[in-house]
Amino acid sequence: MQTQFSPSLRLKLPFLAAGFASFLFSVYLFFIEGDTTAGIFVGLWVPSIHSLGALVLAPTEQTDNRQREEQYS
Repeated sequence: MQTQFSPSLRLKLPFLAAGFASFLFSVYLFFIEGDTTAGIFVGLWVPSIHSLGALVLAPTEQTDNRQREEQYS
């Protein structure tokens, strides 16, 4: 059985995966390696990656205007 993801989820998935991998790597550095500074530094990547995803995937004003024009024509 093949799972079909929605197009919006497919666009978000790389950012979610990268954020989760960064979280796991920061936990590894902090607890396993004992390098607390590096663990905290890498842990700060998670919100940055998610913010980048929100910025890249946010609809632009130009896109919104085009959709409105198509809707009313």
